[in-house]
Amino acid sequence: MAIIASNLQAVRAAMAAAAVLADRTADEVTLLAVSKTFPATAVRSAFQAGQRRFAESYLQEALDKIAALDDLGIEWHFIGPVQSNKTRPIAEHFCWVHSVDRLKIAERLSAQRPVSLPPLQCCLQVNISDEDSKSGVRPDEVSQLAHEIACLPNLQLRGLMAVPAPTDDPLVQRAAFARLRELYLQLKSEGLPLDTLSMGMSHDFAAAIAEGATIVRIGSAIFGERNYSAR
Repeated sequence: MAIIASNLQAVRAAMAAAAVLADRTADEVTLLAVSKTFPATAVRSAFQAGQRRFAESYLQEALDKIAALDDLGIEWHFIGPVQSNKTRPIAEHFCWVHSVDRLKIAERLSAQRPVSLPPLQCCLQVNISDEDSKSGVRPDEVSQLAHEIACLPNLQLRGLMAVPAPTDDPLVQRAAFARLRELYLQLKSEGLPLDTLSMGMSHDFAAAIAEGATIVRIGSAIFGERNYSAR
């Protein structure tokens, strides 16, 4: 627990410093702890250190953690690819979905969201670097899809999400995040009441904050390096 608490403190301090450099305030950026591949005990430790929002990418692993940590009142976010046969449990168990990239998926999430729950908060995932291996809607298709999703009854479209191609060059990082911000501002100018830019991870969150991120998704900087072979 002590290591996770120390890492959280360091990440928050780095986020605050990045915000100051961008002439922003620290409370303009929300920290989303990405707990995929890490055990429920690690999530509990982060919760005890003050973290309240957690993200998962693998549905069954996430459902197991949600059940094991039901006593904590965590705000759960789903950030992985959404398959049609998995929309119901996502609609039933998560507060947010950051990775909507098709109207069919959005329609299923809306139809399957329990009426006893508030609308499912969602972001459109944009393939901002045009990578064949990445999920996400093409930038030139964002506007039409956003307006279609905004009309669905049990979803609330909050903004855009992206996972740009990895690079260590801060200028290249910022250019990708700037493209997403421009799409976001375009949608706002078209009348959509958006407030969320979900962008930036452990290696590039400072660049994302400089370009207007409102949510950064941090995993390894909090929990340590992932061991995918253990899944």
